[in-house]
This record gives sequence, structure tokens and C-alpha cells, in this order.
Amino acid sequence: MRVFKKIVWGLLILLVLIQFIPRSINKSDKITPTDIVNNYRVPDQVQSVLNRACYDCHSNNTRYPWYAHVQPFRLLLDRHIIDGKEELNFSEYGSYSKKRQFNKLKSIGESLEEGTMPLKSYRIMHADARLTEAEKAVVLKWVEDTRNLIVEGKSKTSL
Repeated sequence: MRVFKKIVWGLLILLVLIQFIPRSINKSDKITPTDIVNNYRVPDQVQSVLNRACYDCHSNNTRYPWYAHVQPFRLLLDRHIIDGKEELNFSEYGSYSKKRQFNKLKSIGESLEEGTMPLKSYRIMHADARLTEAEKAVVLKWVEDTRNLIVEGKSKTSL
């Protein structure tokens, strides 16, 4: 029993101490020139879905939930955002090569069709990130149209 109390106290002290670990902030109020909306036409309905279901991990602007203020959840969230932005960052999309832009759109389409994005763990905590079949269809159509523009060598500025 005495050992158990020591373990519990040790864990409590550790929990308090990790609250002092610095937090990174992924929040920019600016839309960068390389943001996808400045490079390709993104219909309002698609933009709404991207904002709700994708941008927290795949842009330079995260909406932090209440549990982001508590460690170790914040550490996990920060790692998730770093990994997400490494894979795809809509805020930097215009800086990608055309081939990479095309392939990222292809991956978005495949992820939606396979149901792997948004991640299940994200959908559990963010009910508004769950996409309806109609929303998926709209995004898939936009993905296909935008991929065609890339193949044709067109962008928002050339339309």
C-alpha cells in the first residue's frame, strides 16, 4: 500500500510538472500568397469542409479545443499538427511543385473515398468534422476539377 501511494504521488507530481512544457502555437490570421485559395478556385462549400475537417492539422491555422490547454493532450495535439502539416499544408500549397500539388489532390481524393481522412480519432473529438456523403462528393468533384486544371497548366490567375 505504501508503494502504491508513492507511485500515485509521483504520477501527480509528474502531471503537474509537465504542465510547464512550452506549447507551440499554430495560428496565423493571414492567408498567405501560397494558400490554396490564392492559387486555385475553392468553392465556398468546399472551403467550409476544409475549414471544418482539414485545416486544424493541414494549415497554419489551428482551432485549439479546450483540452489543448492540458498536458499531455497538448503534446499529442502538437505532434499531430506537425505530422499533418508535413504531409499536406494548405497554407503552403502554392509553393509545392505542380506534380506534388497533383499528387496531394489525388491523395485527398483517395483518403475521402477510403474514409481514412479525417482521422477517426479526430472525428471522435470533433463531431463537426464528420463528412456527409454529399460533402464528400462536392470535395471529390473539386479535387477532380482542380487536378484537371493542373494538368492543363491553369491556376486561379490564368482563368
